[in-house]
Amino acid sequence: MKIIVAPDSFKGSLTAAEVAEAVSAALAQAMPGCEVHCLPVSDGGEGLVQALAPALGAAFVRAQVHGPLGRMTSAAYAVKGELAIIEMAAASGLELLKPDELDVMNADSRGLGELILDALDRGCRDFLIGIGGSATNDAGMGMLHALGWRFFDAAGKELSPKGASLERVVSIDGSNADARLREARFRVACDVDNPLYGPEGAAAVFASQKGADPRQVEALDRGLRNFAHIVRGMAGQDLQAVPGSGAAGGVGGALSAFLAAPLLPGAHLVLSALGFDSLAAGADLVITGEGCLDAQSLHGKACFAVLEHCRSLAVPAVAICGIAKDPDALSSLGFEKILPVKPGGQSLEEAMRRDVALANIRAAVLNLFGPGGSFRSPSPGEV
Repeated sequence: MKIIVAPDSFKGSLTAAEVAEAVSAALAQAMPGCEVHCLPVSDGGEGLVQALAPALGAAFVRAQVHGPLGRMTSAAYAVKGELAIIEMAAASGLELLKPDELDVMNADSRGLGELILDALDRGCRDFLIGIGGSATNDAGMGMLHALGWRFFDAAGKELSPKGASLERVVSIDGSNADARLREARFRVACDVDNPLYGPEGAAAVFASQKGADPRQVEALDRGLRNFAHIVRGMAGQDLQAVPGSGAAGGVGGALSAFLAAPLLPGAHLVLSALGFDSLAAGADLVITGEGCLDAQSLHGKACFAVLEHCRSLAVPAVAICGIAKDPDALSSLGFEKILPVKPGGQSLEEAMRRDVALANIRAAVLNLFGPGGSFRSPSPGEV
């Protein structure tokens, strides 16, 4: 039996590689002799660099940058020749803040801009940037500010590049933007396809996860509408019409408008770079998944991209996850099975501990593929 193990990370708990290794070890115990291939994936958020760098032969480097609330942090990215593979999450991500530090009105994306500058200094001119997992809703103002743009209010006063300033922006000056950017090419791996503003926009859907209360969500949404209006007047581009412009609190829109970056479905981009279709062709099963499966997973998340590829290859797919919201409805989309691993009665805080999460995955996989499990492979001598 040939099985491809291609999960995303269990955010806040396990990396994609750790999930894949846990599943693989349990499969080896349940079905000795089974052919297992581990292929950790990413949708453009955390894990993009770890997933792509080995496959592309890129080297890991580090840079000191400002985190989302201004603290210096060491952020890793990967370089091969002129190519830089960057995760926004490493510089401006939720993972850099404690739960009681979330402050989306004042968080900014400056660190992402600083990573781009560091890569430019290293001679990179081809950029692949994953923008999932951000702690910000600043429409990319922090990133752009680091690269030389300035933002002004109605009185001509320069504004701090953060979410709280979005409503007050009336003009944007790019005359001091780094000249090397004109030589650079950008591609963006998006993990969502949300528009910039409105009911499905960056603030309405994601800002509460980053610490915003209802009034702040409304203020940020108004600010994103204002930012889109300014950009439309400057460049004639309607950011609201760009799928993914709301990704990372509007960083997707900023990269599209100011750096001419196409916004690409991150998971499909990663699967293509990893040669997923070639490896999975002829497999008996693919196991994918992420920490929480819900309706938002349909909008560009890795596990559903894997499912789409499996459908085209006529290979069955199983999704393993920490928790699933409405698993029956999600199963109707084509998974052979959705396997939540958190036992009933176990708190989410306990389940997200690394050792507990690993144990839960192993137990769930053994239960599914061991004796009596619906995917158990026949033992030698069995008919």
